[in-house]
Amino acid sequence: MTKLRVGVIGLGEVAQVIHLPIIDQMTDHYELAAICDISPGLLKRVGDRYRVEHRYDDFHELIAAGGLDCVFVLNSDEYHAECTVTALDAGIDVLVEKPMCLSPREAEEIIAARDRSGRTVMVAYMRRFAPAFTEAVARLPELGEIRYARVHDVIGENRLIVDQTWNVDRPDDIPPEAADEKWARRSALVKEALGDVPQELEWTYGLLCGLGSHDLSAMRELLGRPQKVAAAKMWRSGGYVVALLDYGDFVVTYETGVDDQLRYDTYLEVYGATGTMKVQYDTPYVRHFPTTLHLETTTGDAYERSVSRPHLKDPYTYELEHFHEVVTTGGTPKTTPEDYVQDMELFVEIIRALERS
Repeated sequence: MTKLRVGVIGLGEVAQVIHLPIIDQMTDHYELAAICDISPGLLKRVGDRYRVEHRYDDFHELIAAGGLDCVFVLNSDEYHAECTVTALDAGIDVLVEKPMCLSPREAEEIIAARDRSGRTVMVAYMRRFAPAFTEAVARLPELGEIRYARVHDVIGENRLIVDQTWNVDRPDDIPPEAADEKWARRSALVKEALGDVPQELEWTYGLLCGLGSHDLSAMRELLGRPQKVAAAKMWRSGGYVVALLDYGDFVVTYETGVDDQLRYDTYLEVYGATGTMKVQYDTPYVRHFPTTLHLETTTGDAYERSVSRPHLKDPYTYELEHFHEVVTTGGTPKTTPEDYVQDMELFVEIIRALERS
């Protein structure tokens, strides 16, 4: 099996809890060849822990140094597009964490860079690689005609769970000017996407790009894209959102928000004429917590209920296996930049519905 030399850009929470340990385990797929972060202390501690010689505080330097087959873009959302385009233009394949970018212009630039370079870009939508979800996609016709669906994602802050299960290194040596530049860049990119909107709607757009991108992306794979956003309502400064998504023959209720409870309440539920299906997720920050598929079906006089846990391998590992496969075989990833653009268009439609309300 071909081993890919990977550079990791961004060494924060998701990198420490998920990507770095998996890379370290997948020794037949990946070699951790270089790392990058703006925190000098974090760069040293992570580099020492994983015995990485090549360490950079600027992603341009990591990419320019060469010797990499691919990069994982795991840093702050505002820099995803710049990192991705720079890597593609250097002939390097890219796995970029969601959201792929924040503005339509950035998406166009990523697609153009991919096309001129001939390299791979895959968006890291790990929920769509969970075996229970892929089984749900295959078994959806068993429900008969779809009558209604619900997409629900109301969770406690990730940090509440992570801090009970992992010793995350949160550095205190990030330059203040870097934080200021990050927030200024974010505001400018959101304005590119939405125009001049109230700050609450900017925050809501951020919620949709982050947490919501998982939900709506999985919903599209399972049910297709809605015809329109019929209505939407937000409250608590845009921290909670409910939207009605019109599919013509049925409606999907989308509901999301973040609270202070130590739990992860996330599922997709589809009601058909003769069956009901529910994909129940658990926190991805405790690896190997299973995603389960719940089925209730009626055939003639018989009613059956089942719960399936196809595998305990975590969705992130399936995701990285898929990325390795498409890079080494020249295939097309399931989660392409164009796929993400459909999500971003849906985020904007929800914001417009919120403006109307």
